Amino acid sequence: MSRRACPKEAGVLSVLVVLMLVGTAVAAAEAQPITVLVTYHSGTGNTEKMAQEVTAGAQAVSGTKVVLKRVGDVTTNDLLISDAVIVGSPVYFGSMAGEVKTFFEDWTTKFGVFPDRRMRNKVGAAFATGAAFSNGKEFTIVTILGAMLINEMIVVSGGGGFGASATTGPDSPGVDEKEAAEARALGKRVAEVAALVKSGATR
Repeated sequence: MSRRACPKEAGVLSVLVVLMLVGTAVAAAEAQPITVLVTYHSGTGNTEKMAQEVTAGAQAVSGTKVVLKRVGDVTTNDLLISDAVIVGSPVYFGSMAGEVKTFFEDWTTKFGVFPDRRMRNKVGAAFATGAAFSNGKEFTIVTILGAMLINEMIVVSGGGGFGASATTGPDSPGVDEKEAAEARALGKRVAEVAALVKSGATR
């Protein structure tokens, strides 16, 4: 073997080793299971339908476990074990439903996660439904995200400018396929970001 061949082969070997290490790191990141909590209030079933579509989107990401619950059924443990929380609400008088507002207020009292910022660095997102095209869906989503930001969560969008939404009033048949697709896109993006955050936190 010539002396010139040795450095060349050593270089090839180095590249192979680096590729193997990168591949191992990527595989480890992909193997990190994540838990996404999808929680909502629904009076007519429309927000529940969106929640189901969000769930389907999150489940499309490998290694994702989804917990789907109404806000009134969520426990402290549900919040603590989650890597991401997606909250949905119908629009009531231009803002989130009282049940959803109470849910966030319970983060201080009932659940006790706010005082020590125990939701810090978890991923958060929101979705909303409303009867009219312009009746407060964006405001509802933004106020939900605001509550998450106060808890030092990492908020993301997906499916729309701020999150996913559906117009479900008298002139609409309910959640249509386009709106359902936006909800699935939101769930998928949240799961993807949560996986990235968790894999980075374990390095």
